[in-house]
Amino acid sequence: MSALHTLRRAVVGTLTIAAAGAGTALALHAVAVPAAEPKAAAAFDYQLQPRRIADGVYVLVGRREDFSFANGGNIVNTGFIVGDTGVVVIDTGSSRRYGDQLRAAIARITTLPVVLVINTHHHPDHFLGNQGFDAGTLAALPATTAGIVSEGKAFTDNMYRLNGDWMRDTEPVAPQRALQAGPLTVAGRNLELIAADGHTAADLAVLDRRSGVLFAGDLVFHDRAPTTPHAHIGPWLAALDRLEKLGFRQLVPGHGEVASDAGPIRQTRRYLQWLAATIAEGAGNGLDMPEMLARPLPAEFAGMALADVEYRRSVTHLFPQAEQAALEAAGRR
Repeated sequence: MSALHTLRRAVVGTLTIAAAGAGTALALHAVAVPAAEPKAAAAFDYQLQPRRIADGVYVLVGRREDFSFANGGNIVNTGFIVGDTGVVVIDTGSSRRYGDQLRAAIARITTLPVVLVINTHHHPDHFLGNQGFDAGTLAALPATTAGIVSEGKAFTDNMYRLNGDWMRDTEPVAPQRALQAGPLTVAGRNLELIAADGHTAADLAVLDRRSGVLFAGDLVFHDRAPTTPHAHIGPWLAALDRLEKLGFRQLVPGHGEVASDAGPIRQTRRYLQWLAATIAEGAGNGLDMPEMLARPLPAEFAGMALADVEYRRSVTHLFPQAEQAALEAAGRR
């Protein structure tokens, strides 16, 4: 039995995490792990309370925090739509325990079966609860499924380190059903699937036409600094422009509170525009990485949850490429 397998079957003690590239889960969230799991986690109960935000539409809002032994990875927004004959789930959370408890929370609302489970993208807090649902209901864009297949094990291993025994028995399960952009009628609900990229190589937003609720996934953050380990900011900004033009009445971001307007879209856009401009300007002026990391955040963004942490991570992810682009531009002059 490997050391990691043993770790997965026992409460995790003090661990340190080795450095890794931006393509792994280590680049997603915090890499410092507490020495021991708090007593409050003993029951491993996420205390999921679905909030009804429209007719048949429910949201479970996660904490605006990093992964930790204290929160068990409950930092993500998930949701579900109760149709006429079944339920559509939007993302499944960060662990098998979360997925199981999400399924139980749905059962407290309705006796209708879950007929479709949508993973909006391949980051671990959005798909590692897939084990809580029938494998035949799991669905995603093909590129999202490919990301889960290729990076799922690394994501899962790191989530054990970050969240400890909340992750017990969690394994990555890739969707079997392929989704594509466009209209989709499920269980009597007319959905519009909006395929984009920018936050990752494949991002999916879901608009429920009956209620006007838009599940934006991690294309949109609200009062929480965006994560950028797989980001391409140009396409991400284009995706935000598309989302803002949709006729939604309520917006569910991937992280942060539900909104009744496009405020979170605009906030995410402004942050990404500032981030891209700051990194390009620093690279163009010959700043080095420590100088970039030391730069203060504007007041508009400093109050966002995890702003300092995510800025530093984003510089680590994005600045080397900006430096290379600046060098190439200088060579052409």
